Amino acid sequence: MTDSYIPPKVWQWQQGNGGAFASINRPIAGPTHEKALPRGQHALQLYSMGTPNGVKVTILLEELLEAGITAADYDAWLIRIHEGDQFGSGFVAVNPNSKIPALHDYSVTPPQRVFESASILLYLAEKFNAFIPAAPAARTECFNWLFWQMGSAPLLGGGFGHFYAYAPEKYEYPINRYAMEVKRQLDVLNRHLADNQFMCGDDYSIADMAIWPWYGVLVQGGLYEAAEFLDVQSYTHVRRWADEIAVRPAVKRGRIVNRTWGEPHEQLAERHSAADFPPL
Repeated sequence: MTDSYIPPKVWQWQQGNGGAFASINRPIAGPTHEKALPRGQHALQLYSMGTPNGVKVTILLEELLEAGITAADYDAWLIRIHEGDQFGSGFVAVNPNSKIPALHDYSVTPPQRVFESASILLYLAEKFNAFIPAAPAARTECFNWLFWQMGSAPLLGGGFGHFYAYAPEKYEYPINRYAMEVKRQLDVLNRHLADNQFMCGDDYSIADMAIWPWYGVLVQGGLYEAAEFLDVQSYTHVRRWADEIAVRPAVKRGRIVNRTWGEPHEQLAERHSAADFPPL
């Protein structure tokens, strides 16, 4: 057993802490370098990477286009977070928190910046009047689950994912602590989806688009190589829901935008038109 850590009276930053993300993690905000963001031809300019939080937004944009809403066409620019692109001055101006995704909408004057994935989902769904239920009760249920995801996923990603997959050493206590919480979350979803086709009943919505890139991909074996460890096959209703969403054409497109890893047909570093996609 390792010696217990005794916190100092005042914490001091030691560069190199943070495992796989040590080179970009720091305890201060603001830009580290001057770098303007590119701008394409469309009104909607997305700056992102194909992580679960980024995929939420590209799925919604592709679903809007699939529904025939041509004004939702967009440019998606790659922000390489492992290389610190999110600390460039242009990106920080769009999102002072230096996290992907971030959006600029040039269809309004002055141009509107939107950051935080749930805020972007709400902004776009309300802008185009799509994928949010109209009835007050169903609308509230949609928001319940959207914000459930925002509160829950950090325990999956920053908690379980970090200590199970990315930390420089594996420790039993944090892995057990966060595995227990992730399995509780999966049970929450499994119980709900036993009685509902989608997160808001029969209506596919931004709540599904927010939850699927995290928990849907997790139960399909696509996160942290942890499917067996977490026994994801046992969450049968989540698996049914995840598989149903995965085959949607817009989801197939949205999940590869700003992705630079995996099989070549699963990667699309930048997206500027529908013609950019490989055969899916």
